[in-house]
Formats: sequence, C-alpha cells, structure tokens
Amino acid sequence: MNSMTSGQISSSSKSFKQRKWYIDLNRKPEKFSVANQIENIQPAGYTDKTLSDTTNQEEGNRLIGMRSWDIATGPLKQVPMNMMISWMAGNSIALFPIMFVGMLLFRPIQSMFAMSKAFETIESGQNSIIQKLVYLLGNLVNLAIALYKCHSMGLLPTYASDWLAFANPQERMEYSFGGFSLN
Repeated sequence: MNSMTSGQISSSSKSFKQRKWYIDLNRKPEKFSVANQIENIQPAGYTDKTLSDTTNQEEGNRLIGMRSWDIATGPLKQVPMNMMISWMAGNSIALFPIMFVGMLLFRPIQSMFAMSKAFETIESGQNSIIQKLVYLLGNLVNLAIALYKCHSMGLLPTYASDWLAFANPQERMEYSFGGFSLN
C-alpha cells in the first residue's frame, strides 16, 4: 500500500475539491458537516429556476383531436387484415369460413350502432362530424368485404336461378298430342 504524507493528502484533496461531486470523507468528525456539503451539491441537470407550465389548452385539444382521429380511422386500419383473412379462409362452405363471414358481417354492423359510444369519451370538436363519417365509411368498407365474401362463397342470391322458388310457373302456350298441335 502506498502511504501518503499529510502534504500529499492535502494536495490531492485540493484537486478533488475542484471536482463538483467531491465530498471529503477524510476530515475529522468535528469539522465534517454533511449538511454544509450536501447543500452545495446538486444533481446533474438540476437548476434553481422555476419552469413555466407547458401544458396548455391547445396541447390538450391537439391530443384529443389525435385520439378522435385514431378512433375514426380504426375500421379503415382493419381493412387489409380482413382482406387477408378473407382470402385465406377460401370459398368453401365449411365451419371456419362461415364463422369468419358471420364475424365479418356482424362486427361492422355492431360498430355502426355503437358509433356514439365509441366517440363518447372524446369531446365533440370542430372535426367530429367528419371523423364520424370516416368511421362510418370504414365500417361500410368492411361490410362490403363481407358481402363480397358471401357472394364469392355463393351465399347471396344474386343469380336468377336463386329465385326459382318464388317464380310463377310458366303457362303453356300449346299442347301437343300424338304429333298434332292443338292451339
């Protein structure tokens, strides 16, 4: 171990005292006052200046606007995933595709009926009507995907042959017996 003389200790303590965070622990207890040393020490980045309040009404309105636009564009963000799952489900009539089509049909309808509840937490602002229209448009796009999926699976009655049960039977224009025509 290196033994230092008192001259070396005092000179080294002077160099340490020039450092901002130095506390001299080699002092004698009667001269050592923690309160005096701690009062002068401040953490990094600390200032005695008071800062003005940066939160204001404009910042709050901006955050509410961002949140309401996030709610409004939520259904549009689901469109690519719904298209991907719709493609992966296939066009066969089976349990999984039917369950998917049911979910794809009812979820936008439920969202449209609960539109006021979705925007309930957000205050009505200057763009609230536009945001509700975007929300409605997104749900209509998801509903159109569901209807297209039903059409591609053959679940929608879009052809004339699908309505034969409701068609009137045709009246005979003529009767034929044994090669003779009777009008």
